[in-house]
Amino acid sequence: MKTPRVTLDQWRTLQAVVDQGGYAQAAEALHRSQSTVSYAIRRLEEQLGMEILIVRGRKAELTEAGKMILQRARTLVEDAGELEQLAADVGSGREAEIRLVVDASFPFTILIQALRQFRRECGQTRIQLEQVVLSGADEKLAAGEADLAISHRVPNDLLGDEIMQIEFVAVAHPDHALHRLEGPLTIDQLRDQMQIIISDSGKEHKRNLGWLGAEHQWRVSSIEASLQLIRNGMGYGWLPRHMICEHLTRGELSILPLREGKIYNATLYLVYGNRHHIGPATAQLAKVLVQRVQGHVYSG
Repeated sequence: MKTPRVTLDQWRTLQAVVDQGGYAQAAEALHRSQSTVSYAIRRLEEQLGMEILIVRGRKAELTEAGKMILQRARTLVEDAGELEQLAADVGSGREAEIRLVVDASFPFTILIQALRQFRRECGQTRIQLEQVVLSGADEKLAAGEADLAISHRVPNDLLGDEIMQIEFVAVAHPDHALHRLEGPLTIDQLRDQMQIIISDSGKEHKRNLGWLGAEHQWRVSSIEASLQLIRNGMGYGWLPRHMICEHLTRGELSILPLREGKIYNATLYLVYGNRHHIGPATAQLAKVLVQRVQGHVYSG
């Protein structure tokens, strides 16, 4: 591979001249003499064998070739800056990657807000995100495949704290047969209808959540699949309230008038995968998640 003749500092100088509008302005921004800046650009053009800048009045303008060169140079300078920051983060003990495992019932809007904030604060740390259901998070933690998890339980050998309660509500399409029955619904009436159940994604010790007594059941692998089947009249089931508020408002779903068990709450915990070593980036991500949960207000 050919050894580059142009240094990063020269590319940064070119970028400064263009962004600042001239040699004098760039020299001031870079805290250098104007002659130093002029020499760096002249040397750059000699090394490339082409004219990059033209001075018109007091303003330095790019040639057509210069425009193409600068576009690539900006990417190069940005990549170099990110590489230097990554090296600094690794040197300070900050993790290069965090394996984040999140139960599918956790509000995705909060997750997006937290990840956006985390990227601003720790942008060089990569996130490997995996969504699971019920014991799926337990198994990832037990296998050492999660640095941070949002789970329905805290394994005995790990550290974790409650992060939020998820309210599950029994719903069906407004035209479902259960809505045509009189009075509060009983367990016997539910038993005769098709129940849509969200399967546990874990393999070893599968768990159930809520009532699962219907004689007719369809099992699906995601909350989203359950929602779509129920809102299309295929059955009834319990879904997280935060995921169905809009569907309730639009009349696509209706809460079942159960005598008992209409609503149940599930607790989610924020769990560290390694209680002996919690890296600074992992700790920061956990902090951001808690902040976003505490600052979120639901309607409906």
